[in-house]
Amino acid sequence: MTDVVLPCLNEAAALPWLLDRMPPGYRPILADNGSTDGSPAIARRHGARVIDVPDRGYGAAVHAGLLAADPDDGVVCVLDADGSFDPADLPRLAGPVRDGEADLVCGRRRPATRRAWPVHARLGNAVLAHRIRSDTGLPVHDIAPIRAARRDALLALDLRDRRFGYPLELLLGAARAGWRVRELDVTYHPRAAGTRSKVTGTVRGTLRAVADMRAVLAR
Repeated sequence: MTDVVLPCLNEAAALPWLLDRMPPGYRPILADNGSTDGSPAIARRHGARVIDVPDRGYGAAVHAGLLAADPDDGVVCVLDADGSFDPADLPRLAGPVRDGEADLVCGRRRPATRRAWPVHARLGNAVLAHRIRSDTGLPVHDIAPIRAARRDALLALDLRDRRFGYPLELLLGAARAGWRVRELDVTYHPRAAGTRSKVTGTVRGTLRAVADMRAVLAR
């Protein structure tokens, strides 16, 4: 059984579709970061394990989910809980890790529609990815919003960011550790109706994410 960590803050509208499409053999762990819209109850009704994460932040939710994942299986996946990714893609990402062909497999977003990925967010992602390629040599074009790796290896990286800088710190840590990193195309869908991105949905969210990532690069 492969655990799937779903960092979540108020994603009730997306969860039924997302959890109903979880592939056989993949077990969702909803790392709830203080939802007030009933997300935990919905997740439980659709078969997910729910853990409460009192420390706010994307990185805090992912880290708590990794700690809660089953250490015996080894491979763990992470994806957003907003319905922008299809869980059916998870076996493609987990396969090379399980077969020993890669240490980290990241999804490269390919937007299904123009509104799925705002232009300003796409450009910001491209700038960061270019810097990572230049500084580390990793063959990445995206900041890994959906990914698969071995649980123990992820924890051994000892990542410290608990906010939006976590995915960037993960790639930098993987490069320092000499990981074999592979990138696969995944379709990026518009978020579920009635939901808003914590990063690109507001000016405050965007500025906060930029500040978090700048702090990671400064370190």
